[in-house]
Amino acid sequence: MKILALDVGQKRIGVATCDRLEIAATPHSVVKAGRTAVDEVVKIINNEEVEAVVIGLPVSFDGKERESCERARFFKNELEKKISLPIEFVDEKFTSKIAETSLIEAGMRRENRKNVIDAVAASIILRGYLDQRRIQRELSQA
Repeated sequence: MKILALDVGQKRIGVATCDRLEIAATPHSVVKAGRTAVDEVVKIINNEEVEAVVIGLPVSFDGKERESCERARFFKNELEKKISLPIEFVDEKFTSKIAETSLIEAGMRRENRKNVIDAVAASIILRGYLDQRRIQRELSQA
């Protein structure tokens, strides 16, 4: 199944996709947050022939949802008005930090990192979701 993942931030929204076999989660793009963001994501969904969407939900360690969660929930509600695909939330603790660390280790300069970090974070969100789906399939076949 072709799945799209979103890392919804205050300024940017990271986008990642996977292949139909759900093997590789790949950074796709970064969309500027704002009035046109939902329409931009819908264009990507249509162009990529996506079948499902996952959105990172940054719940804090104490289990409370703060402003960033409200932003993700708002984006999901707006997206649901424009598409009829299934949309799920997934835990996204540490994804931006992991993305930043991996880009630093790859030698990417700071000014270049900010252009891709959100898409890389979205790919980490998607990779976790795909792993979870695979494990669930394996357990149901056992």
